[in-house]
Amino acid sequence: MIKLPYYIEIYNTTEFSRLVCALERIPRTSFSFNLDGRNVVSVQMDVLKERPVNYYVPTNKTGHYLSYGLKTDKEDCDIVNTITNPTYLYSPIVKVKSLPNTLKPESNVDQDIMYEPLELEDLTSLIKLSYGFEESPFPLFAFSHTGKWFVGLFMNFNESDDSSYFCHVKLDYEPTKPFLKYSSKDGTEPTFVNSISDHGYSYLKVIKLKDKHPLVKL
Repeated sequence: MIKLPYYIEIYNTTEFSRLVCALERIPRTSFSFNLDGRNVVSVQMDVLKERPVNYYVPTNKTGHYLSYGLKTDKEDCDIVNTITNPTYLYSPIVKVKSLPNTLKPESNVDQDIMYEPLELEDLTSLIKLSYGFEESPFPLFAFSHTGKWFVGLFMNFNESDDSSYFCHVKLDYEPTKPFLKYSSKDGTEPTFVNSISDHGYSYLKVIKLKDKHPLVKL
């Protein structure tokens, strides 16, 4: 039986560019194709019970690369045809003429194929889950639901575990800054920031979704 993929919409192009480029040793490859009548760029980030979980953003631009730069606390992204700025990161865009049936989106959400919610006490507990993954740390996904903001990451605790979890915290405010800064040495609380320029700290990128994540049981 074919396991059709899920497609989750990212809030905007800046959020998507951060997802595929920021804090990555090598930027992830993006794919461009028509999805439900819209041109999108997409990337696969997970597999949930044998089903690919892809994230995408609609765009009217075409090009060979998605560029991403961070200067003086401000992100800059675009879809371009050439690599011209050595200080930027570039995600190559693979243009797909048409999706085969096996890659077309799953139209129904099976309640047995969802992430189990695992609420954590605080942001400090959340960032501890990234320990051991310094080279390419997990992105944090953020979305609003029932008046709260959920910020968390997706993971399995071991390879034989049939369940996948959305390990998260609930916030009373929207995390408007794109990175979470933390340190295991000075005892300060993690904080959301615009820049990754402070030396001696580690960072996780925060990716905002357009809507509630449809695969999280809430």
